[in-house]
Amino acid sequence: MIRSTTLIALLCLTRLASAQTQAPIDVKGAFAVAARQYDGMLKAHPDTTRFPQSTNPDGTPRDMKSDWWCSGFFGGSLWYLFQEAGDARWKKAAELWTAAVKKEQYNTGTHDLGFMIYCPFGNGYRLTKNESYKPVMLTAAKSLATRFDPKVGLIKSWNKFQTYNYPVIIDNMMNLELLFWAAKNGGDKRLREIAIIHADNTLKNHYRPDGSSFHVVCYNPDGTVAAKKTAQGYADESAWARGQAWGLYGYTVMYRETKDKKYLDQARRIADFYLNHPNLPADKVPYWDFNAPGIPTEERDASAAAITASALLELGTYGGPSAKTYMQAAEQMLQSLSSPTYRANPGENNHFIIKHCVGHKPAKSEVDVPLVYADYYYLEALLRYDALNKKRG
Repeated sequence: MIRSTTLIALLCLTRLASAQTQAPIDVKGAFAVAARQYDGMLKAHPDTTRFPQSTNPDGTPRDMKSDWWCSGFFGGSLWYLFQEAGDARWKKAAELWTAAVKKEQYNTGTHDLGFMIYCPFGNGYRLTKNESYKPVMLTAAKSLATRFDPKVGLIKSWNKFQTYNYPVIIDNMMNLELLFWAAKNGGDKRLREIAIIHADNTLKNHYRPDGSSFHVVCYNPDGTVAAKKTAQGYADESAWARGQAWGLYGYTVMYRETKDKKYLDQARRIADFYLNHPNLPADKVPYWDFNAPGIPTEERDASAAAITASALLELGTYGGPSAKTYMQAAEQMLQSLSSPTYRANPGENNHFIIKHCVGHKPAKSEVDVPLVYADYYYLEALLRYDALNKKRG
């Protein structure tokens, strides 16, 4: 946890920095640090059945199996390292860890197949055009679609939450990209319709007038709302930071895939809520929940900042009066994440890149630790930032 004395000093420094012109982010240097960390990660994980996830309370690495929702992020990050460096060793490692999650294409017990399959296989296909990756993603999209009930109009997230049998979490917006890809690449065109119906009903029921989102919405068999809850946030009515990030990213993707302006408008509403919130720190790395009661001594969630930075860099390319604001905010988030406050020194942090993340504070799980998806979206955001700069220059 970033303690209050450190936090006060950090806020002063970041306010001063924000008043000045920001220096460009050293993308090459950031990837050099990431490469050193992930070299260590690969050496520490010779067994591809143990997927890097986080750090345990006793400081030891926390590894998970392939059916864990985060299993695809390590392979995805390795593909990003290959994309930046073009080094065959990263390609070989990425292929190995992508193959390690292949069997999850048949997993109909989870809504997270976008994370598990599309992050590694999608990036691998994009970069290498390996045709063997296509049927895996098509099968995964079909598996994901089995969790869609037309009477409810949403993809079911967990099999049960509390006493409710049809919970849908905001995170599920992140798995729709797989459905769009499949519909465009030989899969059933109905997959695109499922993604749109899910996004529309999420827009209708998950969001408050201020642009913030509930975490969990539970449905009755006829599609009516039974309850609006949280699992990982502070309270049912609070704004869990990573949930806001998932929604922002998800509706930005929805606009990219459909060009329907209502999704662009929604992404902008979420971004404006996030960036204008009085509890957002000056360095743009949020507390784990915007309404957490102990602010300013609550833990930060750097994973939410990484996801948000990546989303804002895309959202800013779609123009509008706030486009420059979104780009500048994303750059500031990346500056913060690339600083010693949030980015680990090589050899530390169990070889993860980013520090100070929060997974599930109400359950006292993964609090103020690295998280594998923070690394993934940090690297993705760096690549997007670099591509935009090269396009401008």
